[in-house]
Amino acid sequence: MIAAIKPSGTNTRGLLAYLYGRGTHDEHFDPHIVAGFVMLGMPDPGRDENATLTELARHLDEPVSLRNSEFGKPVTDHVWHCPVRAAPEDRYLSDTEWGEIAQRIVQAAGIAPAGDDLACRWIAVRHADDHIHILATTVREDGRRPKLHDSGLRVGDACREVEKDYGLRQLKKGDRTGARRPTQAEMHKAERLGWEQPSPQWLQDRIRAAIPHVTGAEEFIAYLEASGIEVQLRRGPSGDLLGYAAGRPGDVNEAGEQIYHPGSKISPDLSLPKITARLESSRPEEQPTARRNHPSTPWHQATDALDNLHTDLAHDTHAQARITALGELLEATAQKAPAHLRAELQAASKAFARAQRSQIRAEDRAAHALRSAARDIVHIATGLDGSTLAALVAALVWAAIVAGRWHDAKNHAHQADAARQAVQHLQTAADRALTPTLAELTARPPRDQARRVLASDVRAAVPDHAERILTDPAWPALATVLADAEARGHQPHQLLKEAAAQRELTTARQPARVLITRIQHTGRNPAPNRRAEAARLGSTRAGSGPAPQAGNGRLQAVTPSPTEQQHRRRG
Repeated sequence: MIAAIKPSGTNTRGLLAYLYGRGTHDEHFDPHIVAGFVMLGMPDPGRDENATLTELARHLDEPVSLRNSEFGKPVTDHVWHCPVRAAPEDRYLSDTEWGEIAQRIVQAAGIAPAGDDLACRWIAVRHADDHIHILATTVREDGRRPKLHDSGLRVGDACREVEKDYGLRQLKKGDRTGARRPTQAEMHKAERLGWEQPSPQWLQDRIRAAIPHVTGAEEFIAYLEASGIEVQLRRGPSGDLLGYAAGRPGDVNEAGEQIYHPGSKISPDLSLPKITARLESSRPEEQPTARRNHPSTPWHQATDALDNLHTDLAHDTHAQARITALGELLEATAQKAPAHLRAELQAASKAFARAQRSQIRAEDRAAHALRSAARDIVHIATGLDGSTLAALVAALVWAAIVAGRWHDAKNHAHQADAARQAVQHLQTAADRALTPTLAELTARPPRDQARRVLASDVRAAVPDHAERILTDPAWPALATVLADAEARGHQPHQLLKEAAAQRELTTARQPARVLITRIQHTGRNPAPNRRAEAARLGSTRAGSGPAPQAGNGRLQAVTPSPTEQQHRRRG
């Protein structure tokens, strides 16, 4: 059950006209009062043909009129409006039940506290099966104004209790970090103009898309303007940028004036101070072009940056910072990904936006590596091969799972749900990204004897998951990956242990697929030649004494992996 308190209004008669009218799409049926501050003698235009909307409005406004006649400054923001809607799957509620629910809502809000005979006047009008509208005038019978601070939180708590008591769908408790829902007027306007999204949602998507591209507040504003967004700025006397509001082109009011939405109203984490703090925490120490010749591409750097996410959640402020930056990396990846993955990645990014913010204040500088990776992807990343893409998307899947678990542990219900929704989209993208790589790997399997040796490595390295791995349809492809890595000088046994430690396999749907992407990423480069390195170290010490012996803590003996031992025996 959702109760959405609307901004204060000034026209009681006008709101009543809407509640008792036909609706914008003829959706209002049999409007009538189901509860009110006093039912006896209440004029109800829906039940009494002699009652009028003007009479009902005058009845509700009487304390307002009395106060205005006694005080010099009239009250104008006196109309309190709160639609209360049941979930589509909820059972039918009778008028009596809706009346009881309305009574609980106005008590929780502070409109009409229990036992208060001098409270505000209010009514609850029903004109559909699944919802009511509560209208109150916010001047009490004694002329004072009600205390409505934090009424939204109290009403939300009351709705959660109503859901339990009436056997309705139980929603998660809010934490005041959610983005504002579009109003019905905004949704109807979008439908009328043929827009897929109401303006606040349209703006939110584009503002989030801008963040990975910029390094400071002024650059951020310039990017929005270059993207075609109307921007209204607030500056201090010194010229410093203090705030902004954004507008959608073509979204104008009745006078033809551009409608602007403050960033903080579009979403709590899109205020200028919060965006600036994030941007300042990720300013590169060098120009991105200086890393063009780095042997590791931005895609690889992004995967590396995600590797430590699951170990960095001990400090809440650091964890929240990394989860926020993870959303920016998701957005950057979605923008630069191949077309066949873009829709799922964009859906994952949009879903994950709710997981990016909580009541825990993020220590933004803790997420420098993730934000730098996101910026490099949008600025300098070029084409990528299938295995690199598959490794990054698989790493994003695991990162979103970890983020959801952290939110679960902190009882952040909405954020945890958002992370789980993102995981579903990411898993679909990961499967698509890995499909061509699997086909290529499966087409060139190792010889049977080599595959049996590699299977023994699997049993030795990850005994708890060995049977699931070896019966996974992707095992032949994993065997090819291990054989390729071994040819580059790596030990399959060690790569398997490292991959399993990096991403736990208990919850993996297909553990062999998870290991393929991890091992392709970590084993992509040739391994150092350990004997050559030992000889080099020995030669550098030749003039200063005998070379250290194995086991003395300075130069350890090299123990061959099970695969190496059997290859040597076969040789």
